[in-house]
Amino acid sequence: MQEKIKEIAARVRELRDISDISVEEMAGKLALSVDTYSKYEAGEEDIPASILLEIAQNLNVDMSVLLTGEVPRMHVFSVTRKDKGVSAERRKDYKYQNIAANFAHKKAEPFVVRVDPKPEGTKISTNSHPGQEFDYVLEGTLKVVIHNNEIVLEEGDSIFFDSGYEHGMQALGGKPAKFLAVIL
Repeated sequence: MQEKIKEIAARVRELRDISDISVEEMAGKLALSVDTYSKYEAGEEDIPASILLEIAQNLNVDMSVLLTGEVPRMHVFSVTRKDKGVSAERRKDYKYQNIAANFAHKKAEPFVVRVDPKPEGTKISTNSHPGQEFDYVLEGTLKVVIHNNEIVLEEGDSIFFDSGYEHGMQALGGKPAKFLAVIL
């Protein structure tokens, strides 16, 4: 995994340089400290998916370019077989699979996300990112914390929200939860 983090970081750094955007400018666009952003680009820290999506938007590239180094080629449709999405383990608490990595010019980023259970009392890690998010629970039970609210979602339940607000998820019942996340 560490090698993949370094590869993605190198692609981000190269594309930022090509785009003639300084480290300070990119950090500002992402509302991050220069130190934090520099650690991401150096491959010293894993880049959260939400930040990676913002970087892609600021660089005017598809997120898939950052994840795989390849430009998406599909324009009419793209099929992703079960469990064959592009792995994007962008946050320690979640395992992401980009399920439309090869579709060009997407207006949304769809992921299948797995959240493993944590010991009772573990604080939920939160983040925020521009835009909106739709989450549909495929398996398990998921607690969603958003803007001082806690919502428990069961299989088949969904939530749509402004992802600019701090939010996080936690699997309940001692079992993993899996959900479809669409970031708009």
